[in-house]
Amino acid sequence: MARRLVILNVVGLTESHIGKNMPHIHKYMKQSSLTSLIPPLPAVTSTVQSSIITGTSPIEHGIVANGWHERETHETYFWRQSNDLVQGEKIWDILHKEIPEFTVANLFWWFNMYSSANISVTPRPIYCANGRKIPDIWTSPTSLRKTLQDKLGQFPLFNFWGPMANIKSTQWIVDATLEVDKNYKPTLTLVYLPHLDYPLQKFGPKHPCIAKELQAVDHEVGRLIDHFQQQGAQVCILSEYGIEDVSGAVAINQILRQNNWLEVREELGREYLDAGASDAFAVADHQVAHLYVKEKSNINTIASVLRKTDGIEFVYVGEARGELAHERCGDIVIVSTSDRWFSHDWWINESKAPDYQATVNIHAKPGYDPRELFFAKGWRGSKARIAMKLLLKKLGSHTLLDVITLDSSRVRGSHGRTPEMGAPSPILIAPTCAKKMPQSLPSAALKNLIYSWISS
Repeated sequence: MARRLVILNVVGLTESHIGKNMPHIHKYMKQSSLTSLIPPLPAVTSTVQSSIITGTSPIEHGIVANGWHERETHETYFWRQSNDLVQGEKIWDILHKEIPEFTVANLFWWFNMYSSANISVTPRPIYCANGRKIPDIWTSPTSLRKTLQDKLGQFPLFNFWGPMANIKSTQWIVDATLEVDKNYKPTLTLVYLPHLDYPLQKFGPKHPCIAKELQAVDHEVGRLIDHFQQQGAQVCILSEYGIEDVSGAVAINQILRQNNWLEVREELGREYLDAGASDAFAVADHQVAHLYVKEKSNINTIASVLRKTDGIEFVYVGEARGELAHERCGDIVIVSTSDRWFSHDWWINESKAPDYQATVNIHAKPGYDPRELFFAKGWRGSKARIAMKLLLKKLGSHTLLDVITLDSSRVRGSHGRTPEMGAPSPILIAPTCAKKMPQSLPSAALKNLIYSWISS
């Protein structure tokens, strides 16, 4: 008979956090064992989760970042959701074949749509023709969407990401997890708990406010530990990466532009990246960036310039890209120094930035933008202006909600580098059924461990 297992992905959690501010996790750790995880490069959500689920590296599963550039269409896409993008056999596919009664619930782990998982819940806003974005979820089975929303209310999307991100979204996910378990009793439950990610990126891991955020996350994790232990299920707690203090960004596309490798086009007084016309451009994702180069003969020249650039520590080309060298990978992969992160900015003058830059728009930007966690300062971010913009949106106006800062110096924490590069290690707190664990292991090794914890 299969053993029930729940995996709690507590984003950004490291050993240094577990103490007086996290009594529930600390207590559970004392019952089990703590292991350091070695994430793949880049240590970002989509890549690490895909390695855990498939047991492979990015060169095999293809998730080289949270987003990448499609060479055929010359378009860059971030935060897509189809599970078909993850190449390779998933852990639940194996368990489905071997254990007839096996079921799996995927709750907010990424690439969560159209998979072979029995139960799925993921954010899926409704985008109206008038420009409104209405919070919503996608579920499988479809009927689960109504069940959860009737019971829990609307998913708090604007507390999941953006300048109003807070514990409310994690609380909703925990409530949804309890509801799913009550109704379905899955063999394997995967739960993504994002909250700690927000303050760590906004304020940095050493800021005094982090203590109360640790307490808030711990309370929610404690609710799940108590429930699942009462149900006789095993609990595993893990994280994807650790977050480092940073003091500024490297505007990598500006560097390419200054060297005449990047093309922009001006529309209505603003500058937009023209990827298809560029000799080289960068897709930035936290502390790692992929550079796509039109003429391969230019790769070494560009790489040479980058190696001399302040804020860049590692430059990889060709075989040196190692386990990242999938067809989706950039021709050049760069990694920042520990105190920096990569912005996607190409404009020199802020007044020329594209109109979407000052908005929360994760699908328009050719790079991850942590500045979306901050309202702008001054008039542009004033409460009165924000309130008026929101009111106009609700009334159906095509108002641009341009209230987000463009100041990269406000971001104080980032990730993407690996422990081998000096980044803090993510962790694994194994279930109590686990045999003796090593001091460290690659994230991809978890697939086999999950199999053993369920099937043995």
